[in-house]
Amino acid sequence: MFELEYKGANCLILTTKKVKFVTDPKLSIVGLKDVSTKGAFEIVTEARFSLNDEDSNLTIEGPGEYGVADFDIKGIACRRHIDGNESSLESTIYRMELGGVRIGLIGNIVDKLSDEQLEQLGVIDILIVPVGGNGYTLSAAGAASLVRTIDPKIVIPIHYFDSSIKYEVPQDSLDLFIAELGAPVEKLTKYKFKQLPINQATLSIIELVRS
Repeated sequence: MFELEYKGANCLILTTKKVKFVTDPKLSIVGLKDVSTKGAFEIVTEARFSLNDEDSNLTIEGPGEYGVADFDIKGIACRRHIDGNESSLESTIYRMELGGVRIGLIGNIVDKLSDEQLEQLGVIDILIVPVGGNGYTLSAAGAASLVRTIDPKIVIPIHYFDSSIKYEVPQDSLDLFIAELGAPVEKLTKYKFKQLPINQATLSIIELVRS
């Protein structure tokens, strides 16, 4: 049904037979090469992570409802972890639904979502969440708490320590999140999702190796 590939920081590539999405492709911010969005759809959690490439099909940025190929996408406004002003909603989290599978895409947000935000996000099967902490994004404990609140079947952690990435602030290791959540881990180069139902009763962690 779709395939997920991790490129570092908050950037992933999601592909199906019909469409390609790239999330937060501006990796030059962290010292990596920007990921091309030519012929693809950009999905950005913050404006500064967008390439605004004229060769991309569309940039999805901010709250709202979008229809792309067979995907129904909802953007929900959130406060960034680095913002002190509670009224400032500079980040967007997304719900992406395809053929009955529901994907949650979380950026660098505060630890706790409101009841209204959780209601808009709804039931999620696969949750993508940053875990590096240190005042910039969700910490291991904060990310684990959010995972327990949303209660997906699969969680894919992103934005954690990598010696080849120059984050704006140091990021904690993925091991801290894995220990905090205490769920089984499967390490993959690509995550290939074929069909529902997701045949598991308990949560599992998919660790995607950066390509």
